Amino acid sequence: MNDFALVLVGIAIFVGIVGIVIPILPGAILSWAAIGVWAFEEQSATGWTVLAIATAFIGASQVVKYIVPERKLRDAGVPRRSTLIGVLLGIVGFFVIPVVGMFIGFPLGVYLSERHRLGNHDTAWESTKHALRVTGLSILIEFTGTALAAATWLIAVLFL
Repeated sequence: MNDFALVLVGIAIFVGIVGIVIPILPGAILSWAAIGVWAFEEQSATGWTVLAIATAFIGASQVVKYIVPERKLRDAGVPRRSTLIGVLLGIVGFFVIPVVGMFIGFPLGVYLSERHRLGNHDTAWESTKHALRVTGLSILIEFTGTALAAATWLIAVLFL
């Protein structure tokens, strides 16, 4: 693979990682696909090994990012319904107010659902803050798996 193509793969991996933190792009999938393109271009044992390791890191993070937060929300007493309403309002917000609407819609949806369910501001706000922390944890889990995959690729490119 020539240097220009290698730089493009690196940029795609980086954009994917940014897409995890600022969820506009399918971050982990973009990073994994870039590593896959590199591996297919390399056609070597190193390339296939890196792709397998990246798949394991990203795949594990995709599973864990749903299991751990779901359990934490359940333990805190925040029902799935509130999270679902938050996600739906986040999606609507994304289209109504491009880019930042999701960050407004999700907490607003969770808050409104919890306010309706619980009947007062203080407990609804506590549930909303808990849902936001858990969402941050989910992002951190996906970020970590993708960053480990990217680091594996970078080590292979630089040293192998």
